[in-house]
Amino acid sequence: MPSEPIGILIPAFGAARTIEAIVKGALAHGHDLLVVDDGSLDGSGEAAAAAGARVIRHGTNRGKGAALATGFASHLARGAAAVITLDADGQHDPGEIPRFVDRFRQDRPDLIIGARLEAFAVMSGGRRFGNRFSTAAVRFFRGPRLPDTQCGFRLYSRAFLEKTRFRRRRYDAEIELLMRAASGGHRVASLPIRTPSPDGRETSHYRPWLDTYKMCWAVVHYSLVESRSRRRARP
Repeated sequence: MPSEPIGILIPAFGAARTIEAIVKGALAHGHDLLVVDDGSLDGSGEAAAAAGARVIRHGTNRGKGAALATGFASHLARGAAAVITLDADGQHDPGEIPRFVDRFRQDRPDLIIGARLEAFAVMSGGRRFGNRFSTAAVRFFRGPRLPDTQCGFRLYSRAFLEKTRFRRRRYDAEIELLMRAASGGHRVASLPIRTPSPDGRETSHYRPWLDTYKMCWAVVHYSLVESRSRRRARP
């Protein structure tokens, strides 16, 4: 269905130095582009708007998960069949957007997660450890076997977003969404991607050790809650 609308969502916080190039690169593909400025104080939202993006601004910093929730709601209200998310710090190449769209239209997965396979060797040590550790935790607690579980370059189907509510409002929201997709029987796929900046270390607000801990705790907590729910549902 080549005419179905696709939404592009960029959550941004303190990204004034990088957002213009990301917005212009994403707009080149002709999709509805939204930047959610999550309470930036450096003019990120203004820079995104000047580059041509539609912008929604949070008055204060609420976290990446909260920015995703705001963006998902806006795109669904405008009729998007799927929403592609990418980061504002320059580690994701907007030129990869058509590959997500093609994969979605061909195979109809509910969640496609980018895999930064070639970038692991040059990531910062904390980033690399955090990714490997959280990926192993997802597998251990009956999540899907994926090469990269932390990548924010993703596609979410409308069907999945309409059925899914997520509670976490920081970086761990993306792990919660992945676990909810897997436990809900939704199709999850991986897509190898190029990464101009392997971990956005100069501009990223990701804290490798603390945020990895929160992601792993989100996996454990969600798995325990699901296990209790299944036991209660048994006759």
